Amino acid sequence: MASTTLAFPSLQPKFQTPRKSSKPTTRRVIVRPISASVSEKPSVSVPPAPVVPAEPINLPIRKIPGNYGIPFVGPIKDRFDYFYNQGREEYFKSRIQKYQSTVFRANMPPGPFIASNPNVVVLLDGKSFPVLFDVTKVEKKDLFTGTFMPSTELTGGYRVLSYLDPSEPNHGKLKRLLFFLLKSRRDHVIPEFHSSYTELFDGLENELAKEGKAAFGDPSDVAAFNFLARSLYGTNPAETKLGLDAPKMIQKWLFLQISPLFTLGLPKYIDDFLLHTFRLPPFLVKADYQKLYEFFHESSGSVLDEAERLGISREEACHNLLFATCFNSFGGMKTFFPNMIKLIGRAGVKLHTELAQEIRSVIRSNGGKITMAAMEQMPLMKSVVYESLRIEPPVAFQYGKAKCDLIIESHDAAFRVKEGEMIFGYQPFATKDPKIFDRPEEFVADRFVGEEGESLLKHVLWSNGPESESPSVGNKQCAGKDFVVLVGRLLVVELFLRYDSFEIEADTSTLGAALTVTSLKKASF
Repeated sequence: MASTTLAFPSLQPKFQTPRKSSKPTTRRVIVRPISASVSEKPSVSVPPAPVVPAEPINLPIRKIPGNYGIPFVGPIKDRFDYFYNQGREEYFKSRIQKYQSTVFRANMPPGPFIASNPNVVVLLDGKSFPVLFDVTKVEKKDLFTGTFMPSTELTGGYRVLSYLDPSEPNHGKLKRLLFFLLKSRRDHVIPEFHSSYTELFDGLENELAKEGKAAFGDPSDVAAFNFLARSLYGTNPAETKLGLDAPKMIQKWLFLQISPLFTLGLPKYIDDFLLHTFRLPPFLVKADYQKLYEFFHESSGSVLDEAERLGISREEACHNLLFATCFNSFGGMKTFFPNMIKLIGRAGVKLHTELAQEIRSVIRSNGGKITMAAMEQMPLMKSVVYESLRIEPPVAFQYGKAKCDLIIESHDAAFRVKEGEMIFGYQPFATKDPKIFDRPEEFVADRFVGEEGESLLKHVLWSNGPESESPSVGNKQCAGKDFVVLVGRLLVVELFLRYDSFEIEADTSTLGAALTVTSLKKASF
């Protein structure tokens, strides 16, 4: 997902109702439809030259607290605190408390020997965080995964779109190519989602009937890749050399790229040595990657033709399509979908009933068909998707390198950041900022219903930009921002057209929640 997935370039969520929200209730609403033409050309913006911003008038200038410790030793100490001694959340919380500031200096993993410079300025509030989206102030070159960049051997020898700064010529060309892909396949998204996820739910029901419970993860991964391949490339993976093996291949490939950012739960010194000290060799997934590449090369003829028209080689374009589909889109769905199902499942029967009533009523009044226009008439469903993206954003980290001397404001103070310094933001803290959101740690299903709720969308930041703004070739906002929101909505709609309620057990995993379905109550009205 992150800074590049596949795009609905002009799907801009806008809704308003005459009521404000507090608790989930059944409601009558007046809906202002969104613009939903995927044939519209994406906007093009050219970032102006960096300008040192004027100093804030009302906030005191404060020296950024914190330090990086002794070279080599400090980064390793912080790495052990982050992964093993404190854990990610406490690592940040303890430093906020220590420095009495949501802006401070620290080291971010992996550090030695994978990352040459782990020193960052940390931003942990909703006011300071958006500077990371402003490409006039920060550079995004090679920062997709943070203070290190995985070997380009894992991407065919190319720096793919996610690692390009908007100032680089190929950034605009490749982002246009992704917009073209979605435009050319827009009519297939909703029907192929229905087909793929009907297969998923049928399988879960069969497993539940046999075993009394059903694991969600692997079947969901198969459904996600089938949907992406069928809807965007017109190819059923089961009828190719990939068969049903693509999700496992992709997971191994993903792991080699992001393993320095996670832990496997092994004894800490073994875990740290294996994952955070040296890079895992790309040859471990070379054969799998080649199979994936061949699949996309054979399935993308018209898109590769368009790439040549844009001035991109077919080979480079194919590696980018693979990355956008497998890392950004599949990887994003692998995180987002289980997390959203977990949150809805834990919310209980009352919310389930309200969602089922709203969704079924709207679909019936629209001739029994799921359309984007019909989903615009489901304010609670839409709010649930936004709230899921707020409380557990699929991409937790954002990085940017200061293009010039900056002054960054938190709620309480302003801080000078020098040109060239690395800036890091941990998004779950920014999107759960108590000075912006009421009950920020709670899943509030109707948080984004009504005019007051709509006004908060600018603080939903999962897409490398505010939810109230749109991706363009001149920014780094996720090209598939609206595509991700759409598939999230489709999942909730399909779920509650089919079931009155469901129950799950949830555990943690490296990517998203590990879910087990324990009950599915079929639709009764």
